[in-house]
Amino acid sequence: MGDLRQVLRLALPALPVLAAEPLYLLVDTAVVGHLGAMELGALGVGAIVLAQLSTQLTFLSYGTTARAARLHGAGRRADAVAEGIQATWLALAVGIVIIGVGQLLAGPIARALAGPGDLADAATGWLRIALLGVPMILVTLAGNGWMRGVQDTGRPLRYVLAGNATSAVLCPFLVHGLDWGLDGSAVANVAGQLLAGALFLRALLSERVERKPHLTIMRAQLVLGRDLILRSLAFQACFVSAAAVAARTSVGAVGAHQVVLQLWTFLALVLDSLAIAAQALVGAALGAGDDKRAKVLARKLTGYGLVFGAALGIVFAALAGPLPRAFTTDSVVLQEIPHAWWFFVALQPIAGVVFALDGVLLGAGDARFLRTATLASAIVGFLPLVWISHVLGWGLVGIWTGLSLFMVIRLATILVRVRAGRWAVVGAST
Repeated sequence: MGDLRQVLRLALPALPVLAAEPLYLLVDTAVVGHLGAMELGALGVGAIVLAQLSTQLTFLSYGTTARAARLHGAGRRADAVAEGIQATWLALAVGIVIIGVGQLLAGPIARALAGPGDLADAATGWLRIALLGVPMILVTLAGNGWMRGVQDTGRPLRYVLAGNATSAVLCPFLVHGLDWGLDGSAVANVAGQLLAGALFLRALLSERVERKPHLTIMRAQLVLGRDLILRSLAFQACFVSAAAVAARTSVGAVGAHQVVLQLWTFLALVLDSLAIAAQALVGAALGAGDDKRAKVLARKLTGYGLVFGAALGIVFAALAGPLPRAFTTDSVVLQEIPHAWWFFVALQPIAGVVFALDGVLLGAGDARFLRTATLASAIVGFLPLVWISHVLGWGLVGIWTGLSLFMVIRLATILVRVRAGRWAVVGAST
C-alpha cells in the first residue's frame, strides 16, 4: 500500500494538469461544433497541427523530469531546478522561432492536410492566431518538467488550471457572445497559455539558482531530447496522416475524427498521470542507487495501468450514446462517430499499461529504446493501414484499425524491455 500511496500522491495532482488542456479542447470542440461542420473540421485540422508542435517538443517536459528526478533523488535539488532554468531558455528560443516560421507556413500546411478550399482557409486563420501562444506552451512544458522532477505537483496544478479556466470562460464568450466565430476560439486559447506560462516563469524566478543560460546543460538536454523528438515524430506522422485521410474522406468523417481524437487525447493524458508518478519515483530511485525499488515500481505500475485503463473503457462504453451529442448536433458527424468510437473504447486497457510503462522507461532515461520502438510501431502498424484506408475508402474504420495495431505493437515491445531489466541504470545522470 505504501507504493500505491506514493503513486497516488504524485498522480492525482498530475491528472488534472495533464487533462486540463485536452479538457479545454473538448470544451473548444463543443463550442465550435455548434457553429457547423466546416468550422469543426477547420478546428480539427488547426488543432492537430498545434498539438503536434507541442508534442514534438515534449522533451522539455519529459526529458527535464527524467534529469531533474535523478538529481533530486541524489539530494541535489538546486541542480534539479537548474535543469528547469535551461529548459525554459530553450523553450523561449524555440517558441519564438516557431511563431515566425509558422506564420509563413500555416497556409501551405493547412492546404496540405485538408486540400484547397474553405476548410483550409478557416484552419489557416485559426492556426495563425493560435501560434502566438507557442512560447508559453513550451515554457509550461519546461515548468512541469522540473517541478515533477522535484516531486512538486501542487503548483503546476494551480497554474495550469488557472490558464485553462481562463480559456474555457473566454471561448464561448468570444465565439458566440462577441460573434468572433472560429477566431474567438484561437484568441481564448492564447490568453490561457499566456497566463499559465507567466505563472511558471514567476515560480522559476523565485528559486535561488543561477539564471544565466548554460550551453553545456542545454546540450545534454538536447541529447536526451533528440531521441524523444524522433519518438514524437512517429506520433506526428501517425496523427497528421490520420487527420489528412479523414479530411479527404468527408466533412462528416473529419468532424467525427476530431471529436473521438480529442477524447482519446484526453484519456491518454489522464492515463499518463501514472506515467508522471512513474517518472518521478523511478528517476529518484535510480538517482539514489536503488535499482531493485525501480523494478518493483515497474511491476506494480503495470497492474495499476491495466486496472485504470479498463475502468475508463467501461465508463466510455456506457457513454457511447449521449456523449457525442455534447460536441455536435450535426447529423452527418454523428453518423460517422461510431466507426471510431468502439476502437477508442477497446484500446483503453492497452493504453493504460503502455503509458504507465512509458513513464517507467522515461524516468530511467531509456529514451533511445522508446524512440526505436515507437518508430517501428508507426512504420509497421499505423502508417500502412491509414494510407491503404485512403486508397480503398475504408474511412474511420481503417484509420482506427491502424491506431489499434500501433498500440498493440508498442505494448509488446515495451513489456519485453521492462521484463529484461537493462533499463535500470543507477546514478545521478541519465
